[in-house]
Amino acid sequence: MRWKKTLTVIGAHAEGEVGRVITGGVLDVPGASVLEKMQYLQEYDELRQFVNNEPRGCAQMTTNLLLSPCDPDADAAFIPMQADGTHPMSGSNAMCVTTVLLETGILPMQEPETTIVLDTAAGLVKAVAQCADGRVERVTLDFFPAFAEYLDATIEVEGIGSISVDVAFGGVYYVMPRASELGFQIGPDVAREMVDLGARIKRAAREQLPVCHPEIPAFNSIEFLMFTDDIDPDKHVYRNATIMPPGRVDRSPCGTGSAARLAVMHEKRQIKQGQTLEMRSTIGSRFDASVVAVTRLGTRNAVIPRLSGRAWIYAMMQLGADPNDPYPLGYTMADTWGTEIEHRIPSA
Repeated sequence: MRWKKTLTVIGAHAEGEVGRVITGGVLDVPGASVLEKMQYLQEYDELRQFVNNEPRGCAQMTTNLLLSPCDPDADAAFIPMQADGTHPMSGSNAMCVTTVLLETGILPMQEPETTIVLDTAAGLVKAVAQCADGRVERVTLDFFPAFAEYLDATIEVEGIGSISVDVAFGGVYYVMPRASELGFQIGPDVAREMVDLGARIKRAAREQLPVCHPEIPAFNSIEFLMFTDDIDPDKHVYRNATIMPPGRVDRSPCGTGSAARLAVMHEKRQIKQGQTLEMRSTIGSRFDASVVAVTRLGTRNAVIPRLSGRAWIYAMMQLGADPNDPYPLGYTMADTWGTEIEHRIPSA
């Protein structure tokens, strides 16, 4: 075997959403902060292509780059790399990263509870892991501030007409239409229809609803769409379906999307501080979600979300590239990657 590059990767998933973690083979990335490191990876995209493109990856996954923290108050840093690009933060991936850090011994595990702080491009995240018999049974995340930007805004969508949406920031910006108002219920049987519909709505929202983060201009775009649904509001049970590029549904209830939805629901006085909600995914997996504090971010009302879920390690692997491999950065094709991203086959 004559690999010219070798990465050690731990396979994990959080409530069904795959979040692999690079634990070896990348020493560091230029930048004085995790935000600057993320922006470097966005400009120099070879690492993301290498791990996420076929044949080493696929559209239905995230690969997280594990790094030493830049903030002295943090224990580790991570940057999620997804099919369409590199992003500031992901809740499900933070659960995967925490589980990998503790179960592999990169950071020491304390039973019954271990607290670590994760440095992300969007801010510090406190992760509290419930631990027993050498494994992580549950991870609870305390986020940075989340806030609503538009409530019940009307947009015009091609082929649909006028619809009402909310827009909020939970780590990235989300546009959130309500499934019931569009005539369907979230479920695995309508996943393809949700992807197609979501792409049209997100495109319209990006064109008609400009967003402005009060502190970080790099976040000023609507990155994802999340359909919302109510299962049993009296029992505080809800459902989310985040549509992710290049054209798929998040298998988990979506961490940053749930944070954004909490900000909207609190602003609309639909929930109270300290009240625990059950967020369900398209496949029925679950996050517990609550608002633990109310704050301000610039001139905006904001909340501190808390999300809790489970993650499991399923693989330990090494990824590499032979010097004679004609596809050193892999490839993507529209048959499985859709048409939302640029398709290219890099040359050797």
